[in-house]
Amino acid sequence: MSMNEAYHPINCDDYDNLELACQQQLTLALTLKDGEALQAKATDLISRKNVEYLLADVAGESRELRLDRIASFSHPQTGTVVIGES
Repeated sequence: MSMNEAYHPINCDDYDNLELACQQQLTLALTLKDGEALQAKATDLISRKNVEYLLADVAGESRELRLDRIASFSHPQTGTVVIGES
């Protein structure tokens, strides 16, 4: 997936679940659409140039993950959420 590819907003319920994860600073098990799997502490959601990102702390390093590149995330409190497009 090219970084210049058009952004496709995610489902509102999935966004709300990510927002809650950020508010609670939850550590999520994330699977990206490219197959990468990682553990990341959700810290914030931002929007830049009409593209939404999850700000996450991955092993002490801050990363911006495009929301439409996340396939799923899970946490014991939220269960597993498979991201859908709106």
